[in-house]
Amino acid sequence: MSLVCELAIEKSIACGKAILKYISPNDLGITGGHQKGFYLSRKSWQYFTPFEPTKGLNHNHNVTVDWYFGTQTQSIVKWYGTGTRSEYRLTGFDRIRNFEALRPEKLGSLLILVPWALDHFYGYILETDEDIETYQAYLGIEVINRWAVYDANQTQESEEDCLERRFVAFVQNINDFPPTIDFAQESKRALIECAADFMNHKTDKQLSMLVETEYALFRAVERKVYQPFLLKLFASIDEFLSTAQTVLQRRKARAGKSLEHHVAYLLESSGIPFENQVNVDDTKPDIIIPSAAAYNDKSWPDHKLFVLGIKTTCKDRWRQVTKEAPRIQHKHLLTLQDGISSKQMLEISRSNITLVVPQDRHVHFAPENKAELLSVEAFIQNVKQTIG
Repeated sequence: MSLVCELAIEKSIACGKAILKYISPNDLGITGGHQKGFYLSRKSWQYFTPFEPTKGLNHNHNVTVDWYFGTQTQSIVKWYGTGTRSEYRLTGFDRIRNFEALRPEKLGSLLILVPWALDHFYGYILETDEDIETYQAYLGIEVINRWAVYDANQTQESEEDCLERRFVAFVQNINDFPPTIDFAQESKRALIECAADFMNHKTDKQLSMLVETEYALFRAVERKVYQPFLLKLFASIDEFLSTAQTVLQRRKARAGKSLEHHVAYLLESSGIPFENQVNVDDTKPDIIIPSAAAYNDKSWPDHKLFVLGIKTTCKDRWRQVTKEAPRIQHKHLLTLQDGISSKQMLEISRSNITLVVPQDRHVHFAPENKAELLSVEAFIQNVKQTIG
């Protein structure tokens, strides 16, 4: 074991955290790329930057790196989120001629970044098999798919491995599609168990995580249920098209219903009273706050009543909400729609509807329309303050 390996182990254990990655040709700028710098996995962004990966935005985070060969660099963790790019890189080495860590011979070596503080790293590179194996053995971690994170405060099971374990157990004894509420509840339980930071996120992020996880779980069930059909020789084109249509219809129906379940969970966990899919004035809104009884009580103040429509997309279907719960003049519509034209936004506004959109999707709307949007968190806080 080399001295560099010993120092890397010592510093990693003292810190309790380390980011590991094999150095690639792209890192070294030998693939024709315009900029040298180490690619960093966005799945572990919390370890090296305060800026989460947000599509449509770029971020710079200044860091000092003390390298094992005696050089200190004033570097930058860059998030590239505009255009077709979606990646983090540790950059800022161009002004250093023949920078040791970026020499071509480092290709395939193991880079170790120890985040002593969010703006101060220690950097090591292990070049021999013995050092690489020894480091991983000491820390009880294995670099898979070119990168890994060592965190002494977490179990060795990664979030992805934990979710996969939960999914396998859920799918194992399934022969047909369970109700959508089962998908939603299992997604929630899996995130609570597997994603250590899930409960600490604001509701906007929680909703995005729930939707993403539930979809992955649905696809796992879909593969299991439809596997026999993939191996089957259909008797006719009509039989094949009928099966394909069933698959498509199930996918479309699942998305909207599952979103309703996730929103209901977030309202419940926020302590907001509500009822869903209840009849009021011959309409059936997705969510009525605080209850149908309050809506039907003429002495209940109008401004303390809320109707919340829930649509995964709403470029056209937003008009359905205008007819629901007519006593409530100003309505809200929660959607996952990635952007709406300014013309449509004007129509929606004139119809007394406010869109509730997860914060990370606001970037998809025109700049002049963003002020008209509410985040999920803002909507919840507004309701809590209004109804007391």
